[in-house]
Amino acid sequence: MNINQYKTPIYDMNYSDQKNEFFIKRDDLLPFSFGGNKVRIAEQYFRDMKKKDCDCIIAYGSSRSNLCRVIANMSKSRGIPCYIISSSDDDFSEVSDSYNGILIKKLNANIITCNKNNVAKTVQKVMNICKSNEMKPYYIYGDIYGKGNEKVAVQAYVMAYNEICDYEKTAGFKFDYIFHASGTGITQAGLICGKLICGDKRDIIGISIARSKEIGEKIIAHNIESYFGNDKKGLSNNNIHFEDKYVCGGYGKYNNKIVQIINEVFSLDGIPLDTTYTGKAFWGMTEYLKERGITGAKVLFIHTGGAPLFFDDIRII
Repeated sequence: MNINQYKTPIYDMNYSDQKNEFFIKRDDLLPFSFGGNKVRIAEQYFRDMKKKDCDCIIAYGSSRSNLCRVIANMSKSRGIPCYIISSSDDDFSEVSDSYNGILIKKLNANIITCNKNNVAKTVQKVMNICKSNEMKPYYIYGDIYGKGNEKVAVQAYVMAYNEICDYEKTAGFKFDYIFHASGTGITQAGLICGKLICGDKRDIIGISIARSKEIGEKIIAHNIESYFGNDKKGLSNNNIHFEDKYVCGGYGKYNNKIVQIINEVFSLDGIPLDTTYTGKAFWGMTEYLKERGITGAKVLFIHTGGAPLFFDDIRII
């Protein structure tokens, strides 16, 4: 299956704040492993891995990670050995309430835990094990410190931005704002790169799911610079809108308003959101618009996936 051949739909929502018109791009409907932005990104990693003639893949993330689930699933479907490195507080135990973690185990990924301050040494150790078994490992984040492979992943959402532009040409209007959940910063960097290439002026607003504004903006800027190299395409801090006001205390944390809006969107539109990523971002979007008094705007929300997390939350929504 070539994920690049699929374009995800955009349509207007029943959800309304009575002031703006909301649209949603359903990247959660990509036809592999529950879809989501991580399917687009993983596809780019596997294409690059093949180009570099590697034969096993290494990823790092928590037991709730959508990316680790997709990497494990793609590896299994393609017969490629997969290693998932995770911090020791994410033990992937059978009693874990994370469906992503359960799926990663069932896909027979090799799971290696380590202390959070020992990630680089663990990545090197796993790479050495692979090499000793006469394999050529591919670490999705580049070197052992997680640097050097940003451009590969960013390309996924440069392509997605082009899909948005194609939709706008057919629809006969342009979105005023584009919102999405921003975690590692890859998705937002790709969208901004697409915007800069196209010469668009609108705001692309990442609602942070954990990171501070200072750290988030710095990482996104690095990802954009890695994509363009010496050709900056007019990059400035004015192009990066990373909002950390709605993190609710950190990764995986949420409040009653997030639960309420997840319930409302599911009731009105039949679309599953989750408290870790998309539900937090959707709520943050509505708060952002309300706090700034924005009215009459056409607003696009990119659903970046996470269906297993919706079912993690099913008892609270």
